[in-house]
Amino acid sequence: MITTDILIIGAGPTGLFTVFEAGLLKLKCHLIDALPQPGGQCSEIYPKKPIYDIPGFPEILAGDLTTNLLEQSKQFEPGFTLGERAETIEKQDNGSFIVTTNKGTKHQAPIVAIAGGLGSFEPRKPPIPNIADYEDHGVEYMIKDPEVYRDKKVVIAGGGDSALDWAVFLTDVAEEVTLVHRRNEFRGALDSVDKVQELKNLGKINLITPAEIKGILGTGKVTGVAVEKKGEAPFIVDADHFIPLFGLSPKLGPIGNWGLEIEKNAIKVDNALDYQTNIPGVYAIGDVNTYPGKLKLILCGFHEATLMCQSAFKRIFPDKKYVMKYTTVGGIDGFDGTRKEAPKAVVKAIN
Repeated sequence: MITTDILIIGAGPTGLFTVFEAGLLKLKCHLIDALPQPGGQCSEIYPKKPIYDIPGFPEILAGDLTTNLLEQSKQFEPGFTLGERAETIEKQDNGSFIVTTNKGTKHQAPIVAIAGGLGSFEPRKPPIPNIADYEDHGVEYMIKDPEVYRDKKVVIAGGGDSALDWAVFLTDVAEEVTLVHRRNEFRGALDSVDKVQELKNLGKINLITPAEIKGILGTGKVTGVAVEKKGEAPFIVDADHFIPLFGLSPKLGPIGNWGLEIEKNAIKVDNALDYQTNIPGVYAIGDVNTYPGKLKLILCGFHEATLMCQSAFKRIFPDKKYVMKYTTVGGIDGFDGTRKEAPKAVVKAIN
């Protein structure tokens, strides 16, 4: 039996930052994740995708963000159960919970924090009859390593942020980038739309709208796609890779059977206080939760994790008063007994 103070379901960015915030309160964490490595979607789906809305980083790759979060949290020595899915939860007479994975590994903790992101997911696939024949042979539903497309002809389909961002990014990698969308209007950020339009004007992106991919060509491997532009006859675009980026279809999986209050495939929480679910002692933070005004942003998950840890401390130590200290003044107490003091100039400025 693995015991800890806070059991975190999900080792994505929000889960990893929870380790740091809990560590400041001297609370130990253990994380469960179905993926074989920490980082969630940032590691598994788009490690090389740039992220622009992390405070203090004008731009950071998703994989680098994971690396930094792991480095930040490792001083608090979190435990990991990776490659296993949280399957069942049982409340004990003492108020703690036992969470068992699909492989039978048992974990016990007084606090459970569900930070499972979108949950388990699978890509939304376009209705192209022969698309399954080309999966892993030129058809990919996510981009893990952009170098795979070095000096290749790439066709991307989609109109959201992922399609726009990757089309822009791959212009510096691929020989040719074509972006196909069924509408003239895009769902992505206006800045990304402007970048695509600018690259189109410079001849660096082939933009085809409104249009859809109707077929894939090639014997054993993608050599082209059939494009049907509205009001025109179908035509062929040469391609080494076809990447339909229509988003992910999220599923909560076994967590959906835990007696939690669910709304539109997300877990309802009390955002007025501490992001606790309808089960006392069980919290949901990050993209997996929902409440009025919810924004599915990594930085929002960080905020939720911080408040959740304060509430968890009060539940674990109801008679112990915690006085919040700023890390810029007090530094960080390490488990080795050392303290990282703030620079004297910083202390002087604050005092």
